[in-house]
Amino acid sequence: MRIIYTATFKKHLKKRILHRRKLYQKFKKRVELFINSPDDPSLRDHKLKGAKKGLRAFSITGDIRVVYYKEGECIYFLDIGTHTQVY
Repeated sequence: MRIIYTATFKKHLKKRILHRRKLYQKFKKRVELFINSPDDPSLRDHKLKGAKKGLRAFSITGDIRVVYYKEGECIYFLDIGTHTQVY
């Protein structure tokens, strides 16, 4: 499985997450968990509805989410931020 970080994802990661060291460390751990155990219930992975139908999201913290979609063997990370920011 290969993760591809879109330009928007990289921009939002830098703006919203990187300057907060503990949150960035949590992000890295959650991505590792997502890669190794995508069905782990602590990720709270779920399908999105409405305008984001066809996409999925998983939780980094109670309010921080990663929005993504899977195509073949690639996973595209589209956005990261709070619930309000990404939905």
